[in-house]
Amino acid sequence: MKNFIYILMVLFTIIACSTSSKNTVASTDPKSKVAVNDTVRIANDSLEYEVIIIDNGFSFWLSSQALPRNYYSLGYLENKNMIYVTEWNNRVLQPQRYNPNLYEMTIDYQSHINYGYEVNYLIYNYMIYFQNTYKQKLGGYVPSR
Repeated sequence: MKNFIYILMVLFTIIACSTSSKNTVASTDPKSKVAVNDTVRIANDSLEYEVIIIDNGFSFWLSSQALPRNYYSLGYLENKNMIYVTEWNNRVLQPQRYNPNLYEMTIDYQSHINYGYEVNYLIYNYMIYFQNTYKQKLGGYVPSR
């Protein structure tokens, strides 16, 4: 059985903007280049782990703003991910205090498992994107890219 690490975020504005007139305006806007179902998936079948990120704009941000692969060491990414994921999971468990539309489900990230560079890189960059996009601070300094 596969173990999954899911980070599922659907913009609240997509759900709230369900009228056809608003959708028509958005689709005719030439500056709008973000796909409605923006999904990033990374799978490592040998380790049986998978990361699926659904968040409008993340794919574009990852390709245009994120620092390149191998910029950070694996140890750095693992340490930052533990900090971010721990705080994320704490916020999921407190829906009365933190917006449950932002923190929908826990992330099953365990420090004793070697997820590999690509999985850690993707999680780390999503956490940076999330914090900058939604004006959240999950712990420590948040780089602008």
